[in-house]
Amino acid sequence: MTMRREHIVNLALAALLLAVPLAALWASQPFYVTLATRIAILALAAVGLNIALGLGGLVSFGHAAFFGIGGYAAGILASHAMSGEPLAFGFPGTNQMPLVWLVAVPVAGLAAAAIGAISLRTSGVYFIMITLAFAQMLYYFAISWPAYGGEDGLSMALRNQFPGVNTLRPLPFFLICYALLLAGIGFFVMLRGSRFGAALQAARQNPLRLTAVGIAPYRIRLVAFVLSAMLTALAGALYADLNRFVSPSMMSWHMSGELIVLVILGGVGRAFGPLAGAMLFVLMEHYLGSLTERWQLFLGLVLLGTVLFARGGVLGLLAGKDRHG
Repeated sequence: MTMRREHIVNLALAALLLAVPLAALWASQPFYVTLATRIAILALAAVGLNIALGLGGLVSFGHAAFFGIGGYAAGILASHAMSGEPLAFGFPGTNQMPLVWLVAVPVAGLAAAAIGAISLRTSGVYFIMITLAFAQMLYYFAISWPAYGGEDGLSMALRNQFPGVNTLRPLPFFLICYALLLAGIGFFVMLRGSRFGAALQAARQNPLRLTAVGIAPYRIRLVAFVLSAMLTALAGALYADLNRFVSPSMMSWHMSGELIVLVILGGVGRAFGPLAGAMLFVLMEHYLGSLTERWQLFLGLVLLGTVLFARGGVLGLLAGKDRHG
């Protein structure tokens, strides 16, 4: 019964996110299409983190690094496509989204493999701090990279293109982000229900027992960390296209904290938890932010209440305690 209720809530959230931009265009309010697009992108980034945090119990405070890698991949490739100057080793730039994703996702995966290979040899607060340290290293590297804007960031004259779609119009770009969000959630559900997902959750709950049956928790966690980073990088590339701008702030610890907040607010380990968390976060930011500069105070109170009284997040309140929806 609880699972059925959660499925209904999940469908309602997905339908609501799709209905808002359509209604906004009908009412000639394109700003709300952009707001919905931001929700979809942040939710996709949080789905990536949810693989590591929700399934693997890996509290990564450095996922902003992968979010920023995706953003810089989009910005750098677009800038070289505009100027005609080749990248390293003579490779040209591109303004085609699929090609940008084919660069951003593997690059983030390689970075995650290197970071995870070191970070996963620790646990607990040490893992949190070492992932934060790696993210801050990349953050300060981006600040000191004058070729691509340094501290001022890198502007994109036009949004990258997608074959057969006018991405400069708000609704088509939203639909691309929405489709990728649903694909990301589908990937999360498939991963959670697979043997790999079962091993990953076992590594979170009892790594010694997993080792006793001949499965190395370290390798399972490393693969999950890499997959998590790749999905977050895809969201970073979309975020750069949304704003037509990329800056080192995408790699800051504040961004990592926001992604963790999204997962916790929505429900850790729940497929649609990141979407619920992103909706709540963006709506609070928009409406409370228009009333006071200290809107984060109210966000903190909501987060505190979630941690103390609603461990299942928003979805836990709406659908019950079962985590398998």
